[in-house]
Amino acid sequence: MIHTEALGHLPVRTALPALTRALDESGAAVLCAPPGTGKTTLVPLVLAGLVPADGTGAPAPVRRVVVAEPRRIAARAAARRMAWLLGETIGEGGAAGRVGFTVRGERRAGPATVVEVVTTGVLLQRLQRDPELAGVDVVVLDECHERHLDADTAAAFLLDVRAALRPDLRLVAASATTDAEGWARLLGDAPVVRAQGVSHPVEVVWAPPERAVRPPHGMRVDPVLLEHVAAVVRRALRERDGDVLCFLPGVGEIGRVAGLLGGPGALGGAEVLQVHGRAPAAVQDAVLAGGSGARRVVLATSVAESSLTVPGVRVVVDAGLAREPRTDHARGLGALTTVRASRAAARQRAGRAGREAPGTVYRCWAEAEEARLPAFPAAEITVADLTAFALQAACWGDPDASGLALLDAPPAGALAAARAVLAATGATGPDGRPTDRGRRMARLGVHPRLARALLDGAHEVGARRAAEVVALLSEEPPREYGDDLAAAWRAARRGGDAYAARWRAEARRLESGVRGVMGGAPEEGRDRVGTGGPQTDDAAAGLIAALAFPERVARARGEGAYLMVSGTGAELGEGSRLRSARWLAIAVADRPVTAASARVRLGAVIDEDTARAAAGALLAEDEEVLWSEERRDVVARRVTRLGAVELATSALSAPDPRRVRAALLAGLRREGLALLRWSAEAEGLRQRLAFLHRELGAPWPDVSDEALLACTDQWLGPELDRARRRADLERLDAGKALERLLPWASGDAARLAELAPERLEVPSGSRIRVDYAGEQPVLAVKLQELFGLRQTPRLAGGRVPVLVHLLSPAGRPAAVTADLASFWQEGYRSVRAELRGRYPRHPWPEDPSTAVATRRTNARRS
Repeated sequence: MIHTEALGHLPVRTALPALTRALDESGAAVLCAPPGTGKTTLVPLVLAGLVPADGTGAPAPVRRVVVAEPRRIAARAAARRMAWLLGETIGEGGAAGRVGFTVRGERRAGPATVVEVVTTGVLLQRLQRDPELAGVDVVVLDECHERHLDADTAAAFLLDVRAALRPDLRLVAASATTDAEGWARLLGDAPVVRAQGVSHPVEVVWAPPERAVRPPHGMRVDPVLLEHVAAVVRRALRERDGDVLCFLPGVGEIGRVAGLLGGPGALGGAEVLQVHGRAPAAVQDAVLAGGSGARRVVLATSVAESSLTVPGVRVVVDAGLAREPRTDHARGLGALTTVRASRAAARQRAGRAGREAPGTVYRCWAEAEEARLPAFPAAEITVADLTAFALQAACWGDPDASGLALLDAPPAGALAAARAVLAATGATGPDGRPTDRGRRMARLGVHPRLARALLDGAHEVGARRAAEVVALLSEEPPREYGDDLAAAWRAARRGGDAYAARWRAEARRLESGVRGVMGGAPEEGRDRVGTGGPQTDDAAAGLIAALAFPERVARARGEGAYLMVSGTGAELGEGSRLRSARWLAIAVADRPVTAASARVRLGAVIDEDTARAAAGALLAEDEEVLWSEERRDVVARRVTRLGAVELATSALSAPDPRRVRAALLAGLRREGLALLRWSAEAEGLRQRLAFLHRELGAPWPDVSDEALLACTDQWLGPELDRARRRADLERLDAGKALERLLPWASGDAARLAELAPERLEVPSGSRIRVDYAGEQPVLAVKLQELFGLRQTPRLAGGRVPVLVHLLSPAGRPAAVTADLASFWQEGYRSVRAELRGRYPRHPWPEDPSTAVATRRTNARRS
């Protein structure tokens, strides 16, 4: 019997006439309705003609409606709720069973099913198999505001179908928020229909932790915050009436908070329930059915924001965190990460407290932090791994996704990385189009990496074992199963927990799927990848993991430390049974924000043959000639590599001279010109040229390090052509090579000795070396040798006076001047007075400008 009273109380009923008109006129519409208004349950029943739009008249003609939900738990719950409203049960034949659902691994629908609730992933599979969606009249994309990647992709495909194949197909984008303009534009300026919910006031209580809380990183949440959340739940139970709904980011945090809360006795008789995608169906049903008198504390992930309506809730405790996908495309490490929940999510969560009556939300952060939260969650297409999306697009006939109608374009780098994975696994050809193998992979309903492992691994270890390992990889086992994939496999086989039950169901589905796409049972033990057909479970687990993640094949480089073939370091935890393995296939890893290496969460032991076979696309043998920073010399060798891992090396006896030359140049740029032999004469020549370039410019060359390294061919070419190693560079005469840069063509080279002489002859007849190392040339000479020289010598064609360092007879500094005439007139008298008594045997004339210069003492002069 139809529950007419319950249907009549759903607020979305008032918007149904406008929605029906919009679909009749435009064929598409955007429905904005808050959670709890009936958009997920009443709207499909009305569109299918199973209940009248106004609640009293005759229903519309029967149409087949497909409702797409982003989560399996929401799909099951919506179907059960609609069946209950009709007074039926799910998926029965005959007159009943008009509502059914299909999720991965479970189908409850039959010939009489008129409204079928599916996950967006299932809808994508159907569109690939049957783009016309034969027999379907209306598709409702529910919770499209959450911007899940599958939902965005399904919407793009459906718009293609409406444009090219099924203009009669009706499309509704249903959103629990009011930001509908983007969807309306995407659907061809479709009408926006809004439904008002029954909104009761919700009091906001700001409840920040008193102790400092470390920000979340990766999957880690500070235990201090979880302890605080549990304390706030207890506070809410004391201060408010009604059931408590507590939002936490993931299953692990739900379990930890449940443990902190304890049983009913610790909470005054309140029952603690857990709602998430992995929860048993019976628990989900109990939560959604409402309480039986005792108060309830429902710990839930974001699935309860809008996808599920939990009756009886008067209080919400919001931890303020959410999980979003992130991918490090350069390293191939992708996983969910914990982030601050957006302001939009916080509003959705708070609204759950006021759906049935006035309520309260306890927010576990300070009011001052509210403005710093992101406005909306990031669209999944902008942050997630796009490999599965790229395969879907390729199978749809649009490999680069440029023709798809998407609210946000996929990031170019992420899409390129995804397409490279597809090419490496043989899913796409050189033109980006899907191969037959790629189409089979797409039909398996798992990530393309896992599909590749399932297809290839089935030939090696059999369909059943390959499916069982892939099922482990598709949903990470509980932490208590350990980090050894083979041991986790054995634990799942004998386990009686909820994870083991889900694993068995998924393994059966995958086994059936792989047999189906391969035309029957794969040949057991057939050697497809050249590993010799591993037979033990440990070897089979390693092979499947390596096939799924070939870039994460890793070799030991220390105790518990590994180098993946992708170039990323990885480390095992203390006490891991895998630490003695030389080779690992790393199935699950993450890299904390501040860590240099990835942390291995799940892996399997393999041997080198398996590593070579699984990551064969990365196997290369090269001749390399390069400058080794470690040896500080040219290294010429033949190297066999598996990605970043060196497998074998041998010396090259006759390396290509051009590559040797390039390596030496790289060494010079790395180590600097000090690699060459710079004699005193060579250094002097370089300093003289630098002086002339600084004072006169062209044609005198720039001989700075940067300039010389930029023109090595001009001055060092012949020496580089002959050199084979660092020692050859150290033997060559840099001064001779540098002479090639002199301006010979203009004839100015002949003036080098005139413009920047190496030595200057002073009045005593001595030839004194000029020091050009500083900004101004320096002439260091004994004072007596300059008697009679009235003007300071000038260089660079008379432009620059030398800086004269006047020395005592013992060669010690006595005075510095760039103006000898002035010094003889003013400074000489004080120097004479100071040094005359100290050096009485040397001449100290009254007028040095007219005296005879000498290198000798008075006695020797006579």
